[in-house]
Amino acid sequence: MKQYKHIESALLHGGFDGDPATGSVNVPIYQTSTYEQEELGKHKGWEYSRTGNPTRAALEKLIAELEGGKAGFAFASGMAAITAVLSLFRTGDKIIISSNVYGGTFRVLDKVFNNFGITYSIEDTTDIDSLNKKITPDVKAILIESPANPLMTVTDLKAVSDTVHRHGILSIVDNTFMTPYLQRPLELGADIVIHSATKYLGGHSDLVAGLAVVNDENLAERIAFIQNSTGGVLQPFDSFLLIKGIKTLGVRLDRHVLNAEKIADYLVKSDAVKKVYYPGLPTDPGFEINKKQAKNGGAMISFELFENYDIKTFFKSLNLIALAESLGGVESLICHPASMTHASIPYEIRQKVGITDGLIRLSPGIEHAEDIISDLDRAIKTSKIK
Repeated sequence: MKQYKHIESALLHGGFDGDPATGSVNVPIYQTSTYEQEELGKHKGWEYSRTGNPTRAALEKLIAELEGGKAGFAFASGMAAITAVLSLFRTGDKIIISSNVYGGTFRVLDKVFNNFGITYSIEDTTDIDSLNKKITPDVKAILIESPANPLMTVTDLKAVSDTVHRHGILSIVDNTFMTPYLQRPLELGADIVIHSATKYLGGHSDLVAGLAVVNDENLAERIAFIQNSTGGVLQPFDSFLLIKGIKTLGVRLDRHVLNAEKIADYLVKSDAVKKVYYPGLPTDPGFEINKKQAKNGGAMISFELFENYDIKTFFKSLNLIALAESLGGVESLICHPASMTHASIPYEIRQKVGITDGLIRLSPGIEHAEDIISDLDRAIKTSKIK
């Protein structure tokens, strides 16, 4: 077994102790649906690839190690991971979600789980005292994003976990924006961590995947049962690609964050920009809490232009930065949350939580920062209404 102390090494060596048959330094792709058994009731640990696959198992072991959990689970998408976790609950249960979360999370609760009598409420999870008062007997979990999508709101993960545990309920954290390289929610008291691994963990916009990690053996058994029963598992080749992407997570995120810090500084100084949402800025309301629980401010930025700039012209004028859904790829991506990632959230709710029609979300890639800034600057100048 390889020895190491730091996450940078775990990214490369976690989850896989080598292939004794060949000495391969990479996890083999076990592209099989089933496994030959020696005799009735006797097999080599593998029966059917929905239940378990060695390539997927290596990925699940890797993400559990990186997050410091008891067990990891790989799914066909981030939403499949969230759906599996929400399937832990039953009719009459209520889930509290942060006041700004990914639109797909809201949609699956509002349009799918609501049909089965699992309800939700949207609360400001940054206000711990107020949150404590909202935990009624029917509330069974709080689902948090920190920084939250798309307003980068920072929630004190330890304070929330301490609060919910006094009520005997679960703390669930979507760690997509930070990844275990920058933030480890289980160490702060969370019970379950989920990821859209499509984003930074994969990092190359070439796969769709979801992950979940738990710190409790009972929860692990329950989610393993749900994963096998519902079948939304990640396929062997995508598992291989995701392991490959995770190997470079540290060096990629270092560059992503460096670029984000330079871009945030440019945006703050721009006369065209009304507001910047980035927890890496000392002026950001979540800066101090984020500094306490994360390595840095991450790489996601949102901002708003003043009203004398045309947002459609701005998006159309970009050349290097791609207008696209998703985030966390090596290329810079930008989107309009109100009409793209968060369009499933009703207009009234978007306005109430601050997801305005003028909000822009940027995922800086690993290009040279000056090229990204030049593209933004050119598009901003072009979009000014004369």
